[in-house]
Amino acid sequence: MGRMIALGAGGALLAAGAVGSAVPPAGADTLIENSAEFRFQLDFHVNEAALQKLLPAGWEPALATQGPAKDANLRLIFIDRIDVTNPDNTPMTSDQLVYIAIPVKQTGTNNTGQMVINGLVSDPKEAPGPFGNYVHATSVKASRSFSTQSGVTLGEENWEFLAGNGERLEVHLKYERGAARKNPTSETKFFNPSNPSAYQIFKVDSGLDIMKNASVPVKDRVKEFSYKATGGNIGALFDGTEKVLSWDSFHWYNRGIYTP
Repeated sequence: MGRMIALGAGGALLAAGAVGSAVPPAGADTLIENSAEFRFQLDFHVNEAALQKLLPAGWEPALATQGPAKDANLRLIFIDRIDVTNPDNTPMTSDQLVYIAIPVKQTGTNNTGQMVINGLVSDPKEAPGPFGNYVHATSVKASRSFSTQSGVTLGEENWEFLAGNGERLEVHLKYERGAARKNPTSETKFFNPSNPSAYQIFKVDSGLDIMKNASVPVKDRVKEFSYKATGGNIGALFDGTEKVLSWDSFHWYNRGIYTP
């Protein structure tokens, strides 16, 4: 018994399960879009000097000192944006995206959030994106498959993004799937690296399955794993000294994007 989700090179969704409801609007913020997503996330600790060069003046990485994100200064996130809608609920896109996000803080303040410093996206209309640094991926291959036997569900994922400028981000993974734990609803500021005074607010409901982690005692359910990150400003970050700290599957990730 099993089910297959496959994504073609052009980014079209061929088959998928049900999608959860979007995050409801809140406060006086202006809704830009709603997105129902599946995500696979890798937390890394990478070369600190190389990372700092990609952040604007007056900003620095914000590292957690405990918990599952302990010591992580970079997140590589592969996203199947199953259903993206405009504020009036009309369809916007259904695409695939991978981006590199940095947990950051403004030096000498309590102003914290994240910065997306690089992204490759399957839909050319989504580049250069909200932060001006998404590149259209001319080749995208993504597949997820699951098989269940004797009550154990095994999953396999393959993500490959290649841009015309030579940037390449990919991951290959086999694992035993677990039950996702619902995270508390969160709000996070995503600052524009070229103009940190501008930011978006991500309001998120999600279900998280931590498959392997360097800091917290979870069962290691990763059976096979490899990744590649090369080209552009990516190579300086992934120079062979980086360490993977967490392997995270977001079974559902419902995101409302707002501006203040």
